[in-house]
Amino acid sequence: MAKQMNSLVLSVLLLILFFSSSSSIPVNYNVLSFGAKPDGITDSTQAFVAAWAKACGSTAAATIYVPPGRFLLRNVVFKGQCKNNDITIRIDGILVAPADYRVIGNSGNWLFFDRVNGVSIYGGVLDGQGASLWACKKSGNKHCPSGATTLGFSSADDIVINGLTSLNSQMFHIVFNGCHNVKMQGVRVSASGNSPNTDGIHVQASSDVTILNSKIGTGDDCVSVGSGTTNLWIENVACGPGHGISIGSLGKELQEPGVQNVTVKTVTFTGTENGVRIKSWGRPSTGFARNILFQHVVMLNVRNPIIIDQNYCPNNKNCPGQASGVKISDVTYEDIHGTSATEVAIKFDCSSKNPCSGINLEDVKLTYKNQPAEASCSHADGTASGFVQPNSCLQL
Repeated sequence: MAKQMNSLVLSVLLLILFFSSSSSIPVNYNVLSFGAKPDGITDSTQAFVAAWAKACGSTAAATIYVPPGRFLLRNVVFKGQCKNNDITIRIDGILVAPADYRVIGNSGNWLFFDRVNGVSIYGGVLDGQGASLWACKKSGNKHCPSGATTLGFSSADDIVINGLTSLNSQMFHIVFNGCHNVKMQGVRVSASGNSPNTDGIHVQASSDVTILNSKIGTGDDCVSVGSGTTNLWIENVACGPGHGISIGSLGKELQEPGVQNVTVKTVTFTGTENGVRIKSWGRPSTGFARNILFQHVVMLNVRNPIIIDQNYCPNNKNCPGQASGVKISDVTYEDIHGTSATEVAIKFDCSSKNPCSGINLEDVKLTYKNQPAEASCSHADGTASGFVQPNSCLQL
């Protein structure tokens, strides 16, 4: 009897061990198995939603695979919370937005991840087909939709994006809002230099975000940094065309969280409107920007290589004549050289109410038509050290 009991207990233990180990084996879901068609014509939206439902509902790590081909998708929301925190989306094909911009133009986002943790995206091309919407906006037609962000993440943690290409987004290409621990690497963003509001990567209300080894050319900011962003690291990025790397615009709201601990290093700007920029609305606000480092930067024919603009007021509405409440402090510009497309290569136009403080220039050399460029400072306090050209209007 004792032997039978021991044998039964052993069998139960083996079954438990088998099922617990098998539940940890990663599972794979090919979107073709759910009805997706790689012809670029058939609507594959529901197939992708079904594949996500399986991966999100799995207690084991899961992979969604998108094989070569063109997959037409309308706007999709990939929702959490999931039963696992390890979902990989491996894309060997191209995801294509509808050619008619009105299909997704008012949806806000084309591909949107909401409250998901541990999602990784490897490879692939996202084609937003936004050119027709850009043309609508330029025509002056007041009935154009605002446009959709190509890839959005909200309240998402532990996100990895590697080797992804985003083409011709209707509006912003990639947005992180309320996210933590994000790593982007080898990302390529491409849109026409005159495409409106097509920011490459936008980060707001997020922390511990890293952007590495990427190439961004678009019609707006290559990277834009919104309020509430902390611990942002940008390294080895090529920017152009576009409006540069911008912190802001800040201070649009009276009560607003600040931006701090931002590093931008080893970046090349080619033919951009701005290089490294901090901008805030000319209106009252509790916002701030501090502990910012711009280091090892090359400027090639950039209109405003180094600029702080605290009098941002589009169309002179809702802020003309007001001073910015945003406090900018402890900003370092180190080892920055190259060419300016305008005479004034350094412009610090700070708030009369909250002057910039702790602005540091070190080893800066910027020229205009093979001559030393000029600098302009207003309500800015700081130091210059090493070789600085143009001659700084800060204290030497």
